[in-house]
Amino acid sequence: MVKITDVARRAGVSPSTVSYALSGKRPISDATRRRVQAAARELGYRTDDGGRFRSGARAKVLALAVPMRPGIHVPVVTQFAVSVVTAARARDHDVLLLTRGEGDEGIGRVTETGLADGVIVTDVQLQDPRLPLLRSCSLPSVLIGVPAEADGLTCVDLDFRAAGELCVDHLAGLGHRTVALVGSPPEVYVRRTAFARRLVEGFTAAAGRHGLASTALPCGTGRDAARAVAERLLRDLPALTAVVVHNEPLVDPLIEAFEQLGMRVPGDLSLTAVCPAPVAAAARVPVSSVAVPAAELGARAVHLLIRKLSGAPVPGTTLLPPRLTERASTAPRGH
Repeated sequence: MVKITDVARRAGVSPSTVSYALSGKRPISDATRRRVQAAARELGYRTDDGGRFRSGARAKVLALAVPMRPGIHVPVVTQFAVSVVTAARARDHDVLLLTRGEGDEGIGRVTETGLADGVIVTDVQLQDPRLPLLRSCSLPSVLIGVPAEADGLTCVDLDFRAAGELCVDHLAGLGHRTVALVGSPPEVYVRRTAFARRLVEGFTAAAGRHGLASTALPCGTGRDAARAVAERLLRDLPALTAVVVHNEPLVDPLIEAFEQLGMRVPGDLSLTAVCPAPVAAAARVPVSSVAVPAAELGARAVHLLIRKLSGAPVPGTTLLPPRLTERASTAPRGH
C-alpha cells in the first residue's frame, strides 16, 4: 500500500504538505500542489484506500507518539506509556507505540494505514513540526504538552510555569534571597521543548517578583555533570542558599555534589525539585517537590481522546495545578 510518506519523499516535501495539497485545507503554491499530485499519480496513491476509513470501522487501537530523542529520560517516558496503556485497556483499546523522533512520519503512516483510531502525542515542542499534520489529517489527537499556538488542538499537561513559580514562592517564603534553577539537558532547550521552557519562565518570573538574585542553567545527567554545575553555581553565586531542580536523574547526584563542596542540605542549602513523587521521597535527603503526575496525565489524555472519537466536546487545553509537598530538603534560611 502506498503511504503519504512515500508521496512526500517522491515530491520532496513533508507529509503534512502532501495532506494540505491533496485535501485543500491549507493554501499551497500551485507548483507544489502540481508536484504532489504528480507524485501521487505516479505512485498510485489514493486518499481513500477503500478500507477502514470509508467503512467507519474502528481499530480499537490508540497510537502513542513517544519520540526517543537525545535528552529524553526513559523512566519518565515509561511512566507515561504505562499510564496510557492502563487507561486504554480499561476502555477496551490497545496501544501502538511510535518511537521515531523524525517528526510527523509515524503519525502520517498511522493515518494512512488506519492502524489506530487516534494518537496521543508527547514531548511537545513550542513550535512542534508535527502540528501541521495533526491539524490537517483525519486522525483525532491529544497532546500531553502545550505548544506556543494551541488553537484547534486538544492539550493536557501539568502547569509547568506555575510549578516553577510555586517552587520559588516556597523558597522565598523561607527567607532565601539567592536561588538557582538546575534544568533539563541542553538539547531539551535547543528543541524548545514546551514543558522545560515554561518552567524556566515561571522560575524567572517568580524570582523577579520576589526580588531574588537568580540564574538558570541546563545540565546533563550523572555525577560529573552534577559536580560541574554545583561548582559553577557556587562560583557565580557565592550567596546561593536555594536550588530548584528540574532534572529527575540529577536529584541525588546534585545533593551529593553540594555536600562534597561543604553545603549541607538543608542546613546550608534548601533544595526543591519538579519530579515524580517517588523520586523525591527516596532521595538521600527527602526532597520538597512538585510532583509530575504522569499517571493522571496519561489517563486524562486517553479520556479526552476517547471522547473525541465518540464525537463528544472536549476542552482545548487542560492544565493541572501544581502541588508542592514539603519534605526534609527545605528549611528557613540560616536554619
